[in-house]
Amino acid sequence: MPQVNPKASYEPTSPQRVAFLGLGVMGWPMAAHLALAGHTVTVYNRTTAKAQALVQAMAERGIDRVQAAATPRAAAEGAAFVMACVGNDDDLRSVVLGPDGALAGMAADAVFVDHTTTSAEVARELYAAARQQSCHFIDAPVSGGQAGAENGQLTIMCGGDEVPFARAQPVMAAYARAVTRLGDSGAGQLAKMVNQICIAGLVQGLSEAIAFGQRAGLDMKLVLDVIGKGAAQSWQMDNRGKTMVEDRFDFGFAVDWMRKDLGLVLQEARRNGARLPVTALVDQFYADVQAMGGGRWDTSSLIRRLR
Repeated sequence: MPQVNPKASYEPTSPQRVAFLGLGVMGWPMAAHLALAGHTVTVYNRTTAKAQALVQAMAERGIDRVQAAATPRAAAEGAAFVMACVGNDDDLRSVVLGPDGALAGMAADAVFVDHTTTSAEVARELYAAARQQSCHFIDAPVSGGQAGAENGQLTIMCGGDEVPFARAQPVMAAYARAVTRLGDSGAGQLAKMVNQICIAGLVQGLSEAIAFGQRAGLDMKLVLDVIGKGAAQSWQMDNRGKTMVEDRFDFGFAVDWMRKDLGLVLQEARRNGARLPVTALVDQFYADVQAMGGGRWDTSSLIRRLR
């Protein structure tokens, strides 16, 4: 069960009726933060027992405003905001569309906020479907990983119309440190692709640097402390460098998820003509890690290829 560490303070906002669809390592703490911030939350998960477990976990904290629903449609009924964090494009379509999908239960002017990392194409598709029913759709992928979700410190990149974004922003603040609209529908997903391109190159560079230093006989923890105060500093170095030195990878953002994300990046690059030689190469390096049995290792496990 993911941990949930309450934020020091939650942004003051009017309590809302909110639905949350998908209670994985990210969705569970995000839904819990909504309840901790004072919102009434109805949760849905394909595994019903997990939804019931969250209800029970919140009840044990003295919070009785969380309930479970049997379908996305039932969860969305009466909600001003419907949040989702599922696996991929098809998973998202399955909870949004169809007779049991969230759109079938959403009232006019309700806002669907999707935190799944998906293609920009499906974001635009579901935006159009929502508008046909007088609802709103915001693509809002997140960065910060499981720790960011548990601590309520995610960075959220959004695409969609300005007015519904402005309404949803203070609700998302329950589990975020930054929530930014970057443009029209799909812009949030495209920004997340930029994020993953940056991370892929940084992790490979850090892997090569640590492997080189270890081969040279350096105390790499000390080296990282020194160069982390200079131009080489990065989030990856600060948060993953020493665990890479220690060969520990049983935490964080899984290689399988990164490969899914990089697949979306490379698909979009083929569409828009962007040249991504380093990203394509690192994607294949992650395939090597998967072949080593590391699909669930943290993305910093790229260094395993070099040892």
